[in-house]
Amino acid sequence: MKTLVIGTGGREHALAWALARDPGVTEVHAAPGNPGIAEVATLHDVDLMDAEAVAALAERLEVDLVVVGPEAPLVAGVATGVRARDIACFGPSTEAAQLEGSKAFAKDVMEAAGVPTAAARVCTTPEQVAAALDAFGAPYVVKDDGLAAGKGVVVTDDRDAALAHAAACERVVVEEFLDGPEVSLFAITDGRTVYPLQPAQDFKRIFDGDAGPNTGGMGAYTPLPWAPADLVDEVTRTVLQPTVDEMERRGTPFRGLLYAGLAMTSRGVRVVEFNARFGDPETQPLLALLESPLSELLYAAATGTLADVPPPRFREGAAVAVVMASAGYPESSSSGDLIKGAETLDREPDVHVFHAGTARRADGQLVTAGGRVLAVVAVGSDLADARAKAYEGVHTITFPGAQARTDIARAAAREQQ
Repeated sequence: MKTLVIGTGGREHALAWALARDPGVTEVHAAPGNPGIAEVATLHDVDLMDAEAVAALAERLEVDLVVVGPEAPLVAGVATGVRARDIACFGPSTEAAQLEGSKAFAKDVMEAAGVPTAAARVCTTPEQVAAALDAFGAPYVVKDDGLAAGKGVVVTDDRDAALAHAAACERVVVEEFLDGPEVSLFAITDGRTVYPLQPAQDFKRIFDGDAGPNTGGMGAYTPLPWAPADLVDEVTRTVLQPTVDEMERRGTPFRGLLYAGLAMTSRGVRVVEFNARFGDPETQPLLALLESPLSELLYAAATGTLADVPPPRFREGAAVAVVMASAGYPESSSSGDLIKGAETLDREPDVHVFHAGTARRADGQLVTAGGRVLAVVAVGSDLADARAKAYEGVHTITFPGAQARTDIARAAAREQQ
């Protein structure tokens, strides 16, 4: 099988890396890619938001499967454009991607499907926002209705801050606050059959102890030793399958990766949000543990034959990802800073460095080129082992102003002991 991965980040590096290790894959292409992806795939220059350009590239390369990584191209219709040329594509259609593209749409689908989620109001005026804030009370939860790269949500006790965030958005969803830890559960689906992966947890805030502003994610780990044994079965039954069934009922079947962000509240599991693609950085540790051939799962989902292949299998043990971010992130980012030490980890069989915001200078030196620069992922016999290896890797890599949390998976590793 020939594959083409669309995107530039750490998620796409992990996908390309997993496909390159897949014995059923003969060629891995990526567009536009990044320096890390270039080590496992052939890169091509393309505007990833241009459905026609992506489809034309896939046709020219004669690939069997296109995998669209980021949410923006999916919402823009890239998967739809690729499928129009009879090329298998892993990723939802423009209409189905609205599960992530519009928080209001997702709420409507959940209500119709009977999926447990937070009570919410869709607001388009300051008066509506103020009334919703007063109705739900603090902590206030205000979400930009559209895509915001993981940074469109404000959770605060400061009513003025909540109002200010809403004022900066065209349309918002104001929700009741959900207590309890959050869990990410991904599911591969062909629009009917649903195969959940194992749960993961990510860390959104920039600083230790979940302090500071939200980011795209500063680290993740899997599995979750503290999660209920029946969590995956319960969420598949009450959230994932009903949502997929409702999308099919509407005539817009969801084929791709359905990401359920969940809150383990005192009243039970509730959906915080849906995403329409693999999450970053949870994808990196999940794929590091995946034993099943990735191409088989993605191709079956893309072609409506998922029930014909075995469910995903994961190796024993655990995986931890620690993100290293550039100076100023998340308010800003620093580019052009020399990165040292990343290549030395290539010799470590249990440690992988996935590139996100990196670039190569003309002299071949690796430099920063964005907010989240890379993720160091390690696998181990348990979370403590994986965590120790991951942080040993982080300490090997240096660049000016590097930021990394020191508490990724720490509490869970202690609980596992």
